[in-house]
Amino acid sequence: MTPSDAASFNVTPYRVIYGDTDKMGVVYYANYLRWFERGRCEFLRQLGVPYGEIEARGIHFPVVEANCRYAKPARYDDLVLIESRIESVSRATLIFTYRISREGEDTPLASGSTKHACIDGAGKVLRIPIDLLRTLEKAVAQETQKDPKRWDFK
Repeated sequence: MTPSDAASFNVTPYRVIYGDTDKMGVVYYANYLRWFERGRCEFLRQLGVPYGEIEARGIHFPVVEANCRYAKPARYDDLVLIESRIESVSRATLIFTYRISREGEDTPLASGSTKHACIDGAGKVLRIPIDLLRTLEKAVAQETQKDPKRWDFK
């Protein structure tokens, strides 16, 4: 389950569809959280641990906290890039951070994070299994060696 060379982050492209926008022609604010999920799922897949396989083991990672900071609007037909990384992991929680930008632009449209608990099917808190924990820790370790300012949007 542990890939030989875990990635430190993932970039998932997404073309904004008309249904993502509101009456003003900009992306409805809640859709950014859906995009965070899309990026997170693709990142886990890239790490070699697709969420479906994690769930098949009886492990779930519900969102227990989410935040999003909006900087500029995305609009219909924009190609956005959803950058996702794991900021931290402990025995029973993990935090993902996200950066959404328009293709060809470095300025973020939005940034945010989600915190997840590790639970079983009955909702009982679990420790993250050691093989999965090692994979996630490796991704965190690789990212800390990169440029931390890229993910600082304050």
